[in-house]
Amino acid sequence: MSSSQAKTGIQSWPPQERPRELLLAKGARSLSDAQLLAILLRMGKRKSSAVEVAMEVLTRLEGLRGLANRSREELCAVPGIGPAKAAQILAALELGKRALATPLTSGLRIRGSQDLFQHYYPILRDIRHEMFKVVLLDAKHRLIRDLTISEGSLTVSIVHPREVFNLAVRESAAAIIFVHNHPSGDPQPSEEDHALTRRLLEAGEILGIRVLDHLVIGDGRYVSFADEGWLPSSP
Repeated sequence: MSSSQAKTGIQSWPPQERPRELLLAKGARSLSDAQLLAILLRMGKRKSSAVEVAMEVLTRLEGLRGLANRSREELCAVPGIGPAKAAQILAALELGKRALATPLTSGLRIRGSQDLFQHYYPILRDIRHEMFKVVLLDAKHRLIRDLTISEGSLTVSIVHPREVFNLAVRESAAAIIFVHNHPSGDPQPSEEDHALTRRLLEAGEILGIRVLDHLVIGDGRYVSFADEGWLPSSP
C-alpha cells in the first residue's frame, strides 16, 4: 500500500481494495487475517490504516492463536487499540469459540468422552491457566448443568472435593464428570491429577454420586480416565 493510502485512511482506497467491500464481493474466506481484523477495528490511528493497526496487533500478539485469549489490558497495550476496540475483538473471539463448541444443553445425554471433547476443546484450548469444570448428570447420564469450579495459574488449579460435591448435592446429580485443560498442550495427566481424581472418587463413593470420567484436554487431543481404564467400571 502507498504512504498516501496509510495517511488518508481506507476510505480513500479504491473500493475493490477495501476489506469490507472485498468481503461483500468475494466472501470472508478471501480476506487475510489482518483484513478481517481491520473490519472489526473499523478505524486505524493517525498515519496508520485499520489494516496496518490490525497487522501490528497480530505481530505483537503472535497471530490469531496468540490473540485468542489475550486480556483487555494486553490488547490495549498495542498502539491504536483502546477499550472500545479491545471489547470488539474480545466479543468476536468469544463468539467464534461458542460457534465452534458443540452445544451442551440441559437434558442432553452424554455418550462418552468425545462428546465432551468436542464441546470443551474450542473453549479451553487457548486458555493460559488451568480451568477445572464439573459436568453434573442425572441417573440416565443426561446433562443437568456444567460449572467452572476453579481457575488456577499456569500449572495448578486448586480443587476441593467439598466444593464439587456441594454443588452436585444441591443439583441432585446422580453422576459427575470432571474436565480440565493443560495449558502446556500435553494432556497426559500429572501425578497431581491422579491424586485429585482419587480424592474425588472417594468423596463420590461416600455420597453415592458416581464419578464417570475425568477428561484432561491438551492441544488437539485429550486423555480420558474412563477410556484408559483408570476409574472403577460401572456395576
